[in-house]
Amino acid sequence: MPTTLIEVSEGHRLAVRRGAPDGPGGGVPLLLLHGFPCTSLIWSPTLRPLAESGFDVVAPDLRGYGDSDFAPDGFYDFAAFNADLMGLFDALGWERAVVAGHDLGAMVAIDMANRYPDRVDRLVVLDDSMPDLPEAFAEAGIPVGVPKPAVYDYQRRQGLHADELLEELSTPERRRRYIAEFFGHRMWCPPNAFSDDDLALLTEPYADAERLRASFADYEVVMGTRTMSAPELIDRPVQQPVLMLVGPDQVTIGDHIAERAAIAYPQVVGPFWVPGAGHFMPWEKPTVVGRAIRWFCGDLLATAR
Repeated sequence: MPTTLIEVSEGHRLAVRRGAPDGPGGGVPLLLLHGFPCTSLIWSPTLRPLAESGFDVVAPDLRGYGDSDFAPDGFYDFAAFNADLMGLFDALGWERAVVAGHDLGAMVAIDMANRYPDRVDRLVVLDDSMPDLPEAFAEAGIPVGVPKPAVYDYQRRQGLHADELLEELSTPERRRRYIAEFFGHRMWCPPNAFSDDDLALLTEPYADAERLRASFADYEVVMGTRTMSAPELIDRPVQQPVLMLVGPDQVTIGDHIAERAAIAYPQVVGPFWVPGAGHFMPWEKPTVVGRAIRWFCGDLLATAR
């Protein structure tokens, strides 16, 4: 499904992939948000089935990613991403929507739910992403996890030495090979979850040096080397209903997920473990993801019909 450019603020556009249901009515608005190192392509296997189920489903490339415009103001933080997405809601005529995300997309969704609560009906989180609540977790006796240096070395390099890293990745082939590592030996997903053709498709957007550099910006925010447009609203629980699916086959997974989720998401359903899935569940297990979203939104779909 190709992308379409939609203006979300004056002169600034997001590229979106959209599937709409057949027949009368507009369907239940459903926003699908990608993470790193992905684009909206990661949702491709789910778009048509969800549209056929009755959703008006839209998967955008976040600013700077895929075919979307680069940030006109230089900001790549949650508030900036969500300013674009509220502009997208307005352009689509959406008052509120169900929002699903993984990785960066899940954190953007969490910020959106807290920043614009009247516009988010419920969340679907496809990994162990959740608000940052260290004091609440400590009060509940949940140990604070220790980062794994060998796993998160990319975060330090992208966040602290982005330009130097980009100089090393000096050709399209090197840039694509770097991104392919996250689908391969870095073990973010089960072995052989992605074919050579899959990798050729999913890494192609990152052959462009400017696109790869833009994807590092969020890590600069995380590491404190890039200015934010506004504080991130991930320091409080999400009050909307949340469905949480977690793929166990990934080295990035944290500890005490169920205990933390109960605090971070007071209306959580799950977490449910999806065997054979890792960090890229929309691609790895699209049928499970589609069924779960349909079930979680069954009341909305019935009303829309």
